[in-house]
Amino acid sequence: AFGYGPKTLGRVLRLDRALDLARGGLPAARVAADAGYADQAHFARDVKALAGVPLRTLLSG
Repeated sequence: AFGYGPKTLGRVLRLDRALDLARGGLPAARVAADAGYADQAHFARDVKALAGVPLRTLLSG
């Protein structure tokens, strides 16, 4: 009922959790670790792939 498969849904939900942490003021590396990404670069790639913009842009708007 979401319009995409379970793997993509998992990525979207993980990104949502990560963004909540990032908005709380945690550094990106800590956010990545706490949200379950392999590293900060993995987090950055997922942000760009799913949101279409870099993390800084996403958080500033």
